[in-house]
Amino acid sequence: MDKKKTLNLEDIFADDDLGLLDVKEKNPAITEQDRLIDSFREILEFYYQNERLPLEGNSIRETTLSYRLKGILTNPEKVDSLKHYDSAGILNISTEKKVPEVLNREVQSIEDIILDDHLGLLDDSVEDIFTMKHVPEKKTSMPDYVARRKKCKDFELYKPLLVQCQNELRAGKRKIISFRNEQDIEQGSFFVLKGVLLYVAEMGKRKVEKGKVNARLRCIFENGTESDMLLRSLSAELYKHGRRVTEHEDIEFIDVNKDDIGTGYIYVLQSLSEKSEINQINNLYKIGFTKNTVEQRIKNSEQDPTFLMAPVKIVATFECYNLNPNKLERLLHQFFGTACLDINIADENGVMHRPREWFIAPIEVIKQVILLIQSGQIINYRYDLSTQTIVIK
Repeated sequence: MDKKKTLNLEDIFADDDLGLLDVKEKNPAITEQDRLIDSFREILEFYYQNERLPLEGNSIRETTLSYRLKGILTNPEKVDSLKHYDSAGILNISTEKKVPEVLNREVQSIEDIILDDHLGLLDDSVEDIFTMKHVPEKKTSMPDYVARRKKCKDFELYKPLLVQCQNELRAGKRKIISFRNEQDIEQGSFFVLKGVLLYVAEMGKRKVEKGKVNARLRCIFENGTESDMLLRSLSAELYKHGRRVTEHEDIEFIDVNKDDIGTGYIYVLQSLSEKSEINQINNLYKIGFTKNTVEQRIKNSEQDPTFLMAPVKIVATFECYNLNPNKLERLLHQFFGTACLDINIADENGVMHRPREWFIAPIEVIKQVILLIQSGQIINYRYDLSTQTIVIK
């Protein structure tokens, strides 16, 4: 009979193929500084959403944030440690004003105690009972990029749309209903998220991820901020805290629903003609429609009087649904009026043509017009040639 081999500790550890004896690193405890940073980020989020500092008396949450900010400002060490995270310059804005003293008040409830915690004594250094220091943290799959709201630099371009939507809601032309289907999220649609009206200005290419359709959006909020959140992220937020705004009841030009299929593209072109009567015109663009790709539509532009018998440059393209090209042309001419280019162009055989889809207007205006067409809101606006801006009728 073979004698059993005596194993020492080194042999035991070396033979641990399954790693049962490995000592796992403990999750670091949440520090006082971590809590301070999280607390300050809540104040930052409030500032970005409301474009002002939190004030006392408006709501329990806002009052709490107000006292929390005052507590930070009375502590130079806290101010100094948070400057790196102050993307909005809140600490500079606040320190320019004298921090009001917090008056002693009679304590009658737990709420009074919390509201009087202006130094953050109740939430700055005390461990959360739900923060487990000795239990492995569950790892979740987090996205590489998280969308955050920021100031919308071209908000004036979208403000009329949001104002008009608000007016139509008051007039009963639109309704606010429950959000029930993420397929309702389309470019040009309106929603209410946590009491704030938003407009889906842009939608990127749809992609299938883990069996679900997703797309990057550009959402414009009525408070002047924007976010490039994903479609599924917006959908999740709307299910929890949002509502859908119905289409205008009088709109019949475009009616997009989840069963519709894209029928083509609206495109915007800029002429590269060397003729002085054309290249000297500022803000001259062609707006057209094609069921094929735009590249295929313009490949023979030098021989086509529609394109002024010259090369063209693609400026923008927009996918559209159920669009009637004849209605599009008629609508554009009605909208731009005298801003339409009036010119005669001879083809290769000397036959004269009069192109009808070239317009003199800033590209920002043209892009907004196309968004208005896609959303069906074009009927509520007109083009002011003298100011080269879009105004409400």
